[in-house]
Amino acid sequence: MNTPRPALVTQEAARRLPRLALWLLCLAYVLPGFVGRQPWKGDDLASFGFMQAMAEGRSGWLAPQLDGLSPDVAALLPYWLGALALKATAGWLAPDVAVRLPFALMLAGTLAATWYATYNLTRLPGAQPVALAFGGEAQPRDYARALADGSLLALIATLGMAQLAHETTPALAQLCFTALVFFGFAAMPFQPRAAVAATLLGLPALALSGAPTLALAYGAAAVLAQLWPGWQAAAPANALQAGARRRLLLATLAAMLASAALGWRLGLWRWQITWPLAAAQWRSLARLFAWFTWPIWPLALWTLWRWRAQLPRPRQQRHLGLPLMMAGMAMLAAVFTPARDRSLLAALPPLAALAALALPTLRRGMAALIDWFTVLFFSGWAIVIWVVWISLQTGVPAKPAANVARLAPGFEPVFQWPALLAALAATLAWAWLARWRTGRHRAALWKSLVLPAAGATLCWLLLMTLWLPALDYGRSLAAQVRSVAAIVGQGACVNTFALNATQLAALRFHGGWQLEPLPRFDAPATCPWLIAPLTASPSQQQWAQRLEVPRPTDKGDTLLVFARNAADGRP
Repeated sequence: MNTPRPALVTQEAARRLPRLALWLLCLAYVLPGFVGRQPWKGDDLASFGFMQAMAEGRSGWLAPQLDGLSPDVAALLPYWLGALALKATAGWLAPDVAVRLPFALMLAGTLAATWYATYNLTRLPGAQPVALAFGGEAQPRDYARALADGSLLALIATLGMAQLAHETTPALAQLCFTALVFFGFAAMPFQPRAAVAATLLGLPALALSGAPTLALAYGAAAVLAQLWPGWQAAAPANALQAGARRRLLLATLAAMLASAALGWRLGLWRWQITWPLAAAQWRSLARLFAWFTWPIWPLALWTLWRWRAQLPRPRQQRHLGLPLMMAGMAMLAAVFTPARDRSLLAALPPLAALAALALPTLRRGMAALIDWFTVLFFSGWAIVIWVVWISLQTGVPAKPAANVARLAPGFEPVFQWPALLAALAATLAWAWLARWRTGRHRAALWKSLVLPAAGATLCWLLLMTLWLPALDYGRSLAAQVRSVAAIVGQGACVNTFALNATQLAALRFHGGWQLEPLPRFDAPATCPWLIAPLTASPSQQQWAQRLEVPRPTDKGDTLLVFARNAADGRP
């Protein structure tokens, strides 16, 4: 039966997830990936290099530079936060740990903002369940709280969140402030002061994080929604007075103006538009969308189908219109930008809210299918992770250890008691949860997303404990820099040429050298050593090649080490 509100929910089903369990799940998801690892090759290490240069005074704060290179993403706020953390913790906390502190808080803020955004949206009358004939339907606040729990679980379960949300890059800042803007817009009918504060902070911060266009697009859509006749009809009659509505409108306009001014004044408007013309590019984009947003995209599509009677009125039915607007803009940005996965990250909070709205309409058979598929999928991956770790530690079975040795030559397994205990605790908790969920128990709206969220957290925690030494060896540049240091020594003056930001950051952090970039190979040398990429061919009169140092897991990523010729007349 196609009713405008398809949800039929009892008060029993609207019970909330136990807070202690929810807090422990969030903690188990947020901390691994921010603790105990090296900066990884790519944007994570490059961003750390820019933050370190700013903190040490080698770069300006309004134009981040790393030995003459600018960031790929025109952002300022993420680098400011990392540099401030470095300065505040100098001398008592490792630099690579210090820069992760504000980013860990931003990931936690993303989870909180998504929960509160969904809570406010599902309190709207259009999102509430249908009243039961003999009473007993869910109370509005309890129903909204249960769906907010579901949205948080959906966000944690999303595959695309795992790695990118644990890196110190502008992508995580964009995710955080998108979630904050989402909360600001969602809270307008019920919490106008919080909505004003979140909007005034979120839109300019999003612009400073490298997404001024997205900030203006969100703001413009919100202004149109507020000005359009009948937009406030979805809110309770006494929830939003005329004065509060004007303040919200003025706050959004002020935030848009600030975002545009900051973007223009600080040079953040850099258009990097690409169009996937070839059929192969479109197929690749479709695969990215499918796995990156799994498992929330099937649930979001189910929501649109079951709540389809409300879709012709998205402005009045803001629990559908707002997440659709924000997710659609972020996905459109992902289509036209080079770093599509990082742009798609901003679509996850509103998609998680849409996925939560599917929970009160799921049939029992579909919920059981989700449970059994999730148990088999994540249990299988957990077994693989454990088998590989046991093979590395004991040599039995032999094949997994041989595969690791082939993929990461030179890696020596490391045994760590804290990592083992954490992995054991997570695995036992997963086994108990799987048994509880597949057994007989009381129904709850969020029950179908408990296993996906817990399974994703389990596998991420196992990777960041049992496999972390191997991942660090393969994904950081520490091993490669150690090989260079065996020739160059510690604390030496080193010239560089044509290295990218990742390589420069690694040489400074892992090698501790004083780097002097050369503008060209025939430029006068200022140091006794030169490090260059594999494609370099310096003047044979000035430099003599001493060593080729490949990265252990990627022979194409090779550094060349040159020594100054004795005939040059300098040491």
